[in-house]
Amino acid sequence: MALKIRLARGGAKKRPFYAIVVADARSPRDGRFIEKIGTYNPMLPREHEQRIVIDGERARHWLSVGAQPTDRVVLFLANLGLVEKPAIRETPKKSAPKAKAQERAKLEAQRAAAAEA
Repeated sequence: MALKIRLARGGAKKRPFYAIVVADARSPRDGRFIEKIGTYNPMLPREHEQRIVIDGERARHWLSVGAQPTDRVVLFLANLGLVEKPAIRETPKKSAPKAKAQERAKLEAQRAAAAEA
């Protein structure tokens, strides 16, 4: 059985509240889970102590058994020091402006510099 440590959404419309749960990878996002190990309330400010609450001992147990955390949960666990922080990937070159757009931006910058002078 493939286990995931993931977020299960709760709360009202436009007022999200998440439970951090250990679940079978095949079960639905908000469906059956094995154990609830914490909560995440994105509506609270970042520095609030109740924003992310995780039972570190249970999380460590499930990680040792082979549960795979999702990307968001990895960040939470990394802040607690339970897993290694993922590397920040750089923006791909594909998203950079193409040649003509870069030329246009260069010309506009030159025109603005000439207008100032």
